[in-house]
Amino acid sequence: MLAMIFAHDRNYLIGKDNWMPWSIPNDLAYFKEITSGKTIIMGRKTFESFGKPLPNRHHLILTRNQNYQAEGCEIFHEMQSLLDYIDQRSDEEIIVVGGADIYQLFLPYADHLYITYIDEEFEGDTYLPKIDLTNWNLISKKKGIKNDQNPYDYYFLQYNRK
Repeated sequence: MLAMIFAHDRNYLIGKDNWMPWSIPNDLAYFKEITSGKTIIMGRKTFESFGKPLPNRHHLILTRNQNYQAEGCEIFHEMQSLLDYIDQRSDEEIIVVGGADIYQLFLPYADHLYITYIDEEFEGDTYLPKIDLTNWNLISKKKGIKNDQNPYDYYFLQYNRK
């Protein structure tokens, strides 16, 4: 099963300068909870924003750079070879973690969405592709805790494809 996880603001903004334009530690904890022990797919820039492989996750990187290497990661240069990899592991949840181009490529193949919706507007430079949620069933909605460390209204949403 292919899933996607992302956080976005009211305008579908997901990034600024190759990172998130907000600080919500509870969302980072949610990301860790959902992705820990799983295989994650990302583009090169997203991987480089992490600085190193995230603990307890199998990293798959899709990049056009034929010479790119990253210790502890599997590198793919073609979308089809990565889709074949996913098909061979249909009993496993594999999660796309970004960035915007990677979300765009994999959205047609996704079965499940983990979304953190932040009810705020931020400045940034990277937007999520529009998702027609009429093709998805909302299966879970939980309001995140707002406090000094998590100063925005935000919601954890989960969708399954219809």
